[in-house]
Amino acid sequence: MPPLYDPEAVRPMWEELARVGVKPLTNPEEVDGALGQPQGTVMLVINSVCGCAAGACRPGVMLALQNNVIPDRLVTVFAGVDTEATQRAREYMDGIPPSSPNVVFFKDGKPLHVLQRQHIERMNPVEVANNLIEFFNQHCTAQGPSIPPDEFERIEPVQQCGSSIPLYPGN
Repeated sequence: MPPLYDPEAVRPMWEELARVGVKPLTNPEEVDGALGQPQGTVMLVINSVCGCAAGACRPGVMLALQNNVIPDRLVTVFAGVDTEATQRAREYMDGIPPSSPNVVFFKDGKPLHVLQRQHIERMNPVEVANNLIEFFNQHCTAQGPSIPPDEFERIEPVQQCGSSIPLYPGN
C-alpha cells in the first residue's frame, strides 16, 4: 500500500524520535523482529502527523527517555506512512483499538500499558512523560537516559501537524 503522507515531509517527525534512540520500523519484518521477542520490555510509539503527536506525544516520549530506567527496546511505526508496519504492530496489541498517536508497552511479549490518543490529547508533554516514567520505574530495568542530557537539550521538537503535510503523490 502506498503511504498516505509524503514520507519526506514527515521525516522530521520520525527523526526526532530516532535522535533519542527510538528505532523506526518501516516494514512488517522489522516489526516482527522487535515485537516478536518474548522477553524484556518494549516501548512502541505509533507516530502520526496530528497536533497531539507534535504537541504532547513525541515531546513527552523524548522527555521520558531521560529517565534513569527505560525499556529494553524503543521502536516506532508511522501511521499514514509505514502502513504495513503499522498494521503489523497493531496485530501484536491483543484487541487494543487502533489509535494514533499511541504508546504501547510490551513486557515479555504482551501489551501491558497503553496511552491512546484519547489520553494524549488531554495531556501536555510533562504529563505524558510522567505517565511513561511511572511505568518505566515499575517494569523496566535498562539503564537510562537513552541519550546524554546535553545532547537531549539540543533537540528542538517538531511542532508541525497534519494540516501542513502534503499527501503522497497519487493519493
